[in-house]
Amino acid sequence: MPANLPPQYHEAERNFRLAKTTQEKIAYLEEMLAIMPKHKGTDHLRAELRAKLANLTKSLDKKAATQRASLIVEKAGAAQVAVIGMPNTGKSQLVASLTNARPQVAPYPFTTKTPIPGMMKFENVQIQLVDTPPLSDSPPEWWLLNIIRRADGLAVVVDLGQDAVSQAERVFSILHGKRLMVFGLDGEPGDEENRANYKRAMIIANKSDLDIAQTNFTLLKEHYEAKIPVVAVSALSGAGLEELKKQLFRMLNLIRVYTKPPGGKADFNEPIVLEQGSTVEDAAASIHRSFASRLKFARIWGSGKFDGIMVRRDYVLEDGDVIELHM
Repeated sequence: MPANLPPQYHEAERNFRLAKTTQEKIAYLEEMLAIMPKHKGTDHLRAELRAKLANLTKSLDKKAATQRASLIVEKAGAAQVAVIGMPNTGKSQLVASLTNARPQVAPYPFTTKTPIPGMMKFENVQIQLVDTPPLSDSPPEWWLLNIIRRADGLAVVVDLGQDAVSQAERVFSILHGKRLMVFGLDGEPGDEENRANYKRAMIIANKSDLDIAQTNFTLLKEHYEAKIPVVAVSALSGAGLEELKKQLFRMLNLIRVYTKPPGGKADFNEPIVLEQGSTVEDAAASIHRSFASRLKFARIWGSGKFDGIMVRRDYVLEDGDVIELHM
């Protein structure tokens, strides 16, 4: 059976051959594996690439491993969102306004050179935002693509002082060139195997305090709002930031579930954060692996429910539900 590899795969393969460092080779191998279609015709090639990846990872010396780690941001909080966009859209100012991070903010392009993470608090949930170097006509750095691929969601920042539609189109074109699709904008993945190439995303229209902002925002909404979330903010003045936090949480497709001991009270300070569509069994497993196998039933409290009603392990949870697990 032929492999039928797409052009993006051959581009990544060419970059792999030209790569000079172990870190770059690892990044391009990971990209090749993500792009490669999964069927019987690629099984042998997939195994070969994985073996190369394992050998390269083992060969990293301490110095190289440290360098690679400095460019890969470990996930923290309920989810990780990569903040991306073209130069001078105000990404760094936005991350600084929403989190405890202090990226360099300046009125000239390409201020951000390395990824800078910060934690954004939304109600009782912490979401990690990662400020990234701007995208441009030059191919993205290998480590920037890794951050984008591994993030749970993307925040595409555009400047309302300019043609916001063109900026967003350019960003999505760069993503498409690396076989990265967006839920809603590019439809839905046809199967679970293709899901890894799809990212959840929203557009953050920054600089809403400018005179021309409303006109450009109207055009942006007309172009995108039916497919993905679009929110107007001013990172400088703070306008719209609270609404943005809500939209970021919704975009990530998450729910919060709270637990209570039998006869006790729920702890609303420390929610279990799960994907929408998760079940009581998923919630139990997130607390401890053994809980899922030992679970007999649960009682549940929530909006529109009978307080304490007994449910089975396959019951689908909603945001704000309180569960009482019985082993």
